[in-house]
Amino acid sequence: MTTQTPTRAALPRTVITPPGRLNMPRWRELWEAREVLYRFGVRDIVLRYRQTVIGVAWVVLQPLASAGIFAVVFGQVAGLDSGGVPYFAFSLAGMLAWNLFNGIVARAAPSLVANQALVSKVFFPRMLVPLSSVLAVLLDFLVGFVLLVVMLFVYGINPGWAVLATPLWVLAAVVLACGLGMAGAAVTVQYRDVAYALPWVLQLALYATPVAYSLESVQQNVPSSLSWLFVINPLTWLMEGFRWSLLGLAAPPWWQVVGLAVVAVGVFLAGSLVFQKLERGFADVI
Repeated sequence: MTTQTPTRAALPRTVITPPGRLNMPRWRELWEAREVLYRFGVRDIVLRYRQTVIGVAWVVLQPLASAGIFAVVFGQVAGLDSGGVPYFAFSLAGMLAWNLFNGIVARAAPSLVANQALVSKVFFPRMLVPLSSVLAVLLDFLVGFVLLVVMLFVYGINPGWAVLATPLWVLAAVVLACGLGMAGAAVTVQYRDVAYALPWVLQLALYATPVAYSLESVQQNVPSSLSWLFVINPLTWLMEGFRWSLLGLAAPPWWQVVGLAVVAVGVFLAGSLVFQKLERGFADVI
């Protein structure tokens, strides 16, 4: 019995080329390794709620407590306008959108350092590590969204057909947060100061964004020399879109919708480029 040795032409070939000027990720490679993203995401969810007494209920308590405090401080004490809807529902919708954005950025940024053993010893697309943070945060968002739907029925709020646009705002928040999260994760590997500065920056962004108050309140109570800073904030556009879809408030102007889409995609691509540029040195400095 004779065996034939495969010819050189039949052997698989891998051609390694230097990165181009715009070193974008290999999206096909990320898609083929999507199982890694899923496993990281599931592990994140399991570890988050392991050995907790009330488990997923923490996802409900946190936005409820924040919305209650905002309703008292901004609605009762400050007497700010909420567009005719109960202030508790107004602030809860804002917290739902903010927690989606904030959760992805805050969990993605330290993810590479938290998984440094795998990053330095096992080969896989490293970008999947910060991206896997989306799964756990989306689960929290869905739980909070169910709570908000119940609240809408309690208060008798009917957002109408605008509710169908909610997935678009969710997608915009995820894309924007992933871009910042990827850049934050890559920079954190080399500069651990980011892990200390990021929570502080996000806390400032919470109060600099109309989460607990409306953009109309800013324009009425803040001098025009400063209010424009709130108007050009992309997170303001996100909050306005969420409240239009979930509470039936005034629709955001078209330029905010287009601007949010452009900024979200631009930040995502910029975050990908930063990640790709710094990825080579991860194993050496992590």
